[in-house]
Amino acid sequence: METTTFLDLDCIRLKNDALELLVTRSVGPRIIYLSRPGGDNLLAELPGLTLDCPDADPLNLWGGHRLWHAPELRRRTYLPDNQPLSVTEIDHGLEVVQPIEPPTGIQKSLRIMLPDQAATVIIDHTLTNHGMWPVELAPWAITQLKPGGTAILPQFTANADADGLLPNRRIALWPYTDIRSPHITWGNRYILVHANMTANSLKIGFPNPDGWLAYHIDHTLFVKQAAYHPNADYLDFGSSSECYCCGQFIELETLGPRTTLGLGQSVTHRETWQLHVGISFEPSEDAAQALAERLGLVVL
Repeated sequence: METTTFLDLDCIRLKNDALELLVTRSVGPRIIYLSRPGGDNLLAELPGLTLDCPDADPLNLWGGHRLWHAPELRRRTYLPDNQPLSVTEIDHGLEVVQPIEPPTGIQKSLRIMLPDQAATVIIDHTLTNHGMWPVELAPWAITQLKPGGTAILPQFTANADADGLLPNRRIALWPYTDIRSPHITWGNRYILVHANMTANSLKIGFPNPDGWLAYHIDHTLFVKQAAYHPNADYLDFGSSSECYCCGQFIELETLGPRTTLGLGQSVTHRETWQLHVGISFEPSEDAAQALAERLGLVVL
């Protein structure tokens, strides 16, 4: 394993012909660097940004990609993760395992794989219950990206019944979200979030049968995909995908279904990432549809 230092953190480098990742080993787990060859880091770098956790030290976000367990509760969700990780080499990648969280009994781990020489990353996010009682939760994979680009959030448009009389979609809005925000373009097929905020924040969630989210910046399109289970129970008004945006970063988030972990049980949530370079995109719903069709993200 090739080691290096980034943001004053001990990291392990994973790379192939198409991209490079840095994975923390001294805190986290985090993926804090993602770039194409010769490109800049697409992930937000936030070494000084913290969240207060009651009766514990603050959580340092660091930026990049992390694993949480939903629902979001300050006392449980914002627990600090500043201990060294256990790191194991696996086929085409590595596994990083966090020490067990004493207050929750939950242990987080990431299996990060570059399956070939393409610009593809596969990440298995696993939560294991080492506590003393069953825990209800959902795996929650969060990617913080640098601002300045546009997020593309696909919306479900098929009829829910043969006659098209029943509602067919839900959108969750957090209380700090201004529905009139100029940073949101509301479309019938796509919602666009423009990451150029200078104040306040917003968050949108929704069930996502399409299973993908994307972010375009600097002629690069970052796409993350996660399976959607139509008969499962999702938190946050049924949201399997969410997008949070503020002045410092934008987050693309996917959630697994709500589950109850018995003692010693685990749940794994997989994301697949892809980087597409040389992508031009003038933000509009038509341009988003054309781009999705071109990249095979929609079924024609």
